[in-house]
Amino acid sequence: MNGEWSLNALYSGYEDPAYLADEQKADVLGEQINALADTLEERNERENLLAALPLLEQEADLYDKLFNFSALRQEANTADEKSASRLGSLSQKNSRTTKAKTRIFSYIARIPESEMEALIAQEPLLQEYRYYLQCIREDDRYLLNGDVEEALAKYGMSGGDAWSDLQAYLTSSVKADYQGKPLTLSAVRNLAYDADPEVRRQAYEAELACYEKIKDAVAFSLNSIKMQAISECELRGFASPLEKTLHESRMRRETLDALLEAMQEYMPKFWEYLRAKGRALGHADGLPWYDLFAPMGSNGKKYTVEEAEAYLLQVFGAFNPKMAEIMHKAFREEWIDFFPREGKVGGAFCAGIPAIRQFRILTNFDGSFNSITTLGHELGHGYHDFMVQENRPLNRSYSMPVAETASTFNENVILEEALEKAEDKEEQLALAEGELMEVTQIICDIYSRFLFEQEVCARRKDEFLFADQLCELMLKAQRQAYGNGIAADTLHPYMWVCKSHYYGPDLAFYNFPYAFGGLFARGLYAKYRAEGKNFLPKYDAMLRATPTASVEEAAAICGVDVTDKQFWLSSLQSYTPTIELFKQLTGQC
Repeated sequence: MNGEWSLNALYSGYEDPAYLADEQKADVLGEQINALADTLEERNERENLLAALPLLEQEADLYDKLFNFSALRQEANTADEKSASRLGSLSQKNSRTTKAKTRIFSYIARIPESEMEALIAQEPLLQEYRYYLQCIREDDRYLLNGDVEEALAKYGMSGGDAWSDLQAYLTSSVKADYQGKPLTLSAVRNLAYDADPEVRRQAYEAELACYEKIKDAVAFSLNSIKMQAISECELRGFASPLEKTLHESRMRRETLDALLEAMQEYMPKFWEYLRAKGRALGHADGLPWYDLFAPMGSNGKKYTVEEAEAYLLQVFGAFNPKMAEIMHKAFREEWIDFFPREGKVGGAFCAGIPAIRQFRILTNFDGSFNSITTLGHELGHGYHDFMVQENRPLNRSYSMPVAETASTFNENVILEEALEKAEDKEEQLALAEGELMEVTQIICDIYSRFLFEQEVCARRKDEFLFADQLCELMLKAQRQAYGNGIAADTLHPYMWVCKSHYYGPDLAFYNFPYAFGGLFARGLYAKYRAEGKNFLPKYDAMLRATPTASVEEAAAICGVDVTDKQFWLSSLQSYTPTIELFKQLTGQC
């Protein structure tokens, strides 16, 4: 089995005639879209809609291929300067139609609702795009005129995007002094998972010290990005960046409030787990931050890629044969880039490529059980992508809150199966601790991030927040989110520096979607356990509907009311047995 992915289904290279032809086609499409926007008054509404939608479909599929080819090449080899250059060129090329598309969308939004309904009733294409057209109407009140939209897109490249690049550059290039040796920030942070407690403590201290070198510059990045987001919200008519994120997520504030209230109510149970872990590791006053990821138990078996595939196919073949078939395809047709190597990015991700009905997964497989869980997680994203690829091109993008649903659902399937079949207490402990460690991140850590960003946005409007002030805000948020679970003198004041999620100029509050996705998936898994195979058609239909329905409407397909706090509490309470098992296995009952 080849350890690297193949992109030949897209193009064989930048000299591939198909690539060169698609680049030219992008130019032609751009001219056609611009020409259509200039001549809207020459046609009636029906003619304009039936002309615009196919052009936008072609553009979506074309840029899907072009952007993915360059982005995936660069992720697999960060030294690939040609791909970095192509990405910049593609962004510029794509921005040439920003003004035209704004005019087209404004035109569509101005079609009287009764007239639009009559047109939809007559045209099958418009029937498929009912929700898309509805969203255009809803978004129009926040759109600026074409010249301003074009200017924002262009200035963004040297504004918020540049500040974001600065944070990424500083955090990737700064070196921590660990035991007299320079280590990258990612390398020293990874030592938090080391089995040696002294290594974890020293790495934590080295990590905190290294932020001193870059904290002021990164503070300027954060302040500039948040001020840009606040200013743009004011221009567009949003009350806050959070309101904008909820609107773009197609999610009601009522849903977010129900989720956060449930998290607040149940959070002390996770503090109980953290204190129990602290006591098990010899700490009487809460778990030190540097021991949050301390490994416990033993699940030391190593797997080859072939064994990982067999394991996943066995687990998911029993759960959902269609999913297992897609997994098998991904392994056999070189859709996965498995192993770490110089120049390859860390972590893992899945990139959907709907234009060719495929996806690609990047991971850094090390043979551990965690690597299998990671593969299962990313293949869940791939399955979600497969479901929406059946939709028309403009009906394939789903919002942040539902983006982690299928992936986290897969994790639940894997971990629950593994816990049930664990052969000894050490393996049980490793699995229970791994699950609780992950869910504590999406509850306590994510809640602290939400509180921090909320306060930064509230204060940045009127004042510049220096690095020391940002550290204080972070500590305040962590005290609320971690309570007495974490030793108070070991909290991490610099979590705002290293988390890239704060630095997306167009994407504020990239935090609560993780909690939503994790707990939504947990609740859906409970439904699967209760309903068995009868649940699967509803699950597939829900995933397929995520781009063409609000969060609440998609959830309702599975019989879930996400505005009901009780649903979220039930999801959280399902972790109680695992917390009790952990306490029992560590002698901390």
